[in-house]
Amino acid sequence: MTSSDRSVVPFSDFEQLRSAREVILHEAEALRTLAGQLDASFCLAVELIRECAGSVIVTGIGKAGLVGQKIAATLSSTGSRAHFLHATEAVHGDLGCLHSSDILLALSNSGETDEVCRLVPIVQRLGVRVIAVTAHHQSALGRDADITVAIGKHAEAGAHGLAPSTSTTVMLAIGDALALVVSRLKGFSPRDFAVFHPGGSLGLKLSRVAEVMRRGADLRIGNCNATIRHVFSQLSRPGRRTGAVILVDDDGKLAGLFTDSDLARLLEQHREDQLDRPVQEVMTRNPLTTRPEVTVRDLLTTLSSRRVSEIPLVNDAGEPVGLVDITDVVAFLPEENRSASRSVA
Repeated sequence: MTSSDRSVVPFSDFEQLRSAREVILHEAEALRTLAGQLDASFCLAVELIRECAGSVIVTGIGKAGLVGQKIAATLSSTGSRAHFLHATEAVHGDLGCLHSSDILLALSNSGETDEVCRLVPIVQRLGVRVIAVTAHHQSALGRDADITVAIGKHAEAGAHGLAPSTSTTVMLAIGDALALVVSRLKGFSPRDFAVFHPGGSLGLKLSRVAEVMRRGADLRIGNCNATIRHVFSQLSRPGRRTGAVILVDDDGKLAGLFTDSDLARLLEQHREDQLDRPVQEVMTRNPLTTRPEVTVRDLLTTLSSRRVSEIPLVNDAGEPVGLVDITDVVAFLPEENRSASRSVA
C-alpha cells in the first residue's frame, strides 16, 4: 500500500476517525484549561522539588500510579532524583525507603483514594513534606498535603466518559511541567541529559565526538611529502576502513586530507602519472575540522550542511587526534539527509 492509498479513508472507517479526533480534541481542550488555571501553588511545588536534598517519591494507585511511574522516570532523567512508591506496599514495609529529606508527590484525581490519603499523615510524621496533584483543594488529599496543585475536574473522554483518560492526560502534563521547569531552574543542560541517556539515540547525539571518533590504529596518517602511491599502499588498516588519509607536515600538524574519491577522480581523468608525485599537490588543504568536545548533534549539522564525508579532529596544537567518517554516524542523520550523505561518501 502506497502513502497515497493510506490517505484515502474508506467510508466504513470514517466514524472511527471522527471518534478518535473527538477524544484527542477533548483532552487537548482540558490541557488548555489547565494551563490557564495554574497558580502560585505550582510555583511552590517547583521550589520544593528544586530544593529537595533527597529524592522525590511519587505515589499513586491504579491509572494514577502508572502515570506516577512515568513522572518519576521523567524527573530522574531531567536531573531530579526520583522513585516510584506503591501506596499499598508503602504501609507494608516499603516506607523504609523514605527519609526526612525526601518529598512525597501524591497523585489522585479524586483526592479520596484511601491508600494514598492514609499514607500522607504517616509520611508527614517522618518529616516528609507532601505535594498533592489532585482535582481540587477541598478533597481529603488536597486538605492534608503541604502543597496542593489542583488540576481541576475534567470529564473523561469517550462515549461513556468512564475510563480514566482526560484526567490522566492532565495529571501527566502537570508531572512533565514540574519536572521540566525544575530542570530549567537547575540549569540542566543537554550534556547532563546525555549522561543519563547514554544508550539511546538521543543520548548518543548529545554525547561528545570523542566518544565515537576513530583514533589510534584506526587512522591512516601520512606525511604530505609522501607520494600518493606510498600513502595508499603503505597505510592500509585492518578493521573499520575510512576513505580518508590524514596528511601532516614535518611537525605533525594537520596539513590536508586526501580521500578515495580524490584518488578515483585522478584515475578517471587519466592522471596516473600523479600517483608518484607528492600527495600535497592534490590534497585538500586546510580541510574542515572539529574538536573532540563537540557534540555528535553539532557534528551531524556540519556533515549535513557542508556535505562532507570525513572530518578530522585536532587538538590545541593543530595535531590530528581522530577522525569521524560519515558511516560512523549516518544512522543519526535525519532521513532526508541520509541519501545525500551516502552519495557524498
